[in-house]
Amino acid sequence: MVGIRELIGRIRFWRNADRIGPDIPLTHWRLYFKTSMRELCIRKFKSFGENSEFRPGAFAEACSKISIGCDVTIRPGTFLFADPNTGGPGIIIEDKVSIGTCVQLFSNNHKFSNKNKPIYDQGFAKSDKYKSIVIRKGSWIGSGAIILPGVEVGENAVIGAGTVVTKSVPPRVVCVGNPGKIIRTI
Repeated sequence: MVGIRELIGRIRFWRNADRIGPDIPLTHWRLYFKTSMRELCIRKFKSFGENSEFRPGAFAEACSKISIGCDVTIRPGTFLFADPNTGGPGIIIEDKVSIGTCVQLFSNNHKFSNKNKPIYDQGFAKSDKYKSIVIRKGSWIGSGAIILPGVEVGENAVIGAGTVVTKSVPPRVVCVGNPGKIIRTI
């Protein structure tokens, strides 16, 4: 049986966590209703633009380091992971960006330099090694794409479904594959 102290501790964590997602049931239900979704997102994110949506089933870690522009929809299964360390890199999504389901953005990575220590115990890499992810206005990020630290996706660029983006992508191009390669100019 769940102890009262454990329950109180869990509720405090849910209330104060710098994250949104199905693993935070105290606030996740709010994503099902536009008014309460907007209130939650405006409170949690660094910025959250007009007509934007953060849909149920999506996750965001370190919300206070994530800026979402106007007319952006974050669909179910998408995971926005900004650096949870103080002063670490964040994520900027500009206006009118289309993001498919199950897209993953990671602005940091785990340490793995000590071969004698489990990666689990090494924590995150130093923030100065990684830079923010920037998704410029009008871009389209296909379902299942993965965007890694320091990447900038140029204005009106298309990232194909399932693409792993390891390097910045210029404006008005189509990028597909693993690793992502530019296959044409728009």
